[in-house]
Amino acid sequence: MDSDLAESVAALKEIFAKRSIPVSFGKADPAVIEELRKTFRIPPRYRAFVAAADPTDVETVTPAERVRLFPSHKLAGEQTLGGKRTDEFPAWRKSWVIIARSALLGDPYFLDTSKLDAEGDCPVFTCMLGTDAIKPALCASSFQQFLRILATSMEVATGFGEGTLDDEDEAIFREALAPKIKVIDSAALRAGHWT
Repeated sequence: MDSDLAESVAALKEIFAKRSIPVSFGKADPAVIEELRKTFRIPPRYRAFVAAADPTDVETVTPAERVRLFPSHKLAGEQTLGGKRTDEFPAWRKSWVIIARSALLGDPYFLDTSKLDAEGDCPVFTCMLGTDAIKPALCASSFQQFLRILATSMEVATGFGEGTLDDEDEAIFREALAPKIKVIDSAALRAGHWT
């Protein structure tokens, strides 16, 4: 795992510990990683992530969203939208690989493996379910930045408690999160998913 990815993973683990939210990371089976590489063209940085910190039970908690990351051995079975396989949707691209889902709305978070960068990473997108068209919205310019945004949003959420929040609380949270996302990934801030 390279230093940028290691820092993002460490930040995520630290905020779960700080907030006393149970979380479990493991190490993916090398045979599973190889199968993901062959079947889904999973990029090197994501493979390094699951090799060192496979998210066996990881769900972020903020006033605006809960993101559940999938463990490597469940990735193949999670390639669904609203209970139907993604390959049943003509607009769904083969290069899109679902790696997480909103625990609140069910919307997928997916890698776009067709947009590989020099670090062996790729952007993360989401789209709303229940609409007529699949309209990807950028969440992060890379998977490493996605993890950093998740950790940062959990950090910002620390003062909000775990209870039910109203729309005003959510707006205050998003307003506090925006400048922090700008530092991590200005393109993600402009895309507006988190804010």
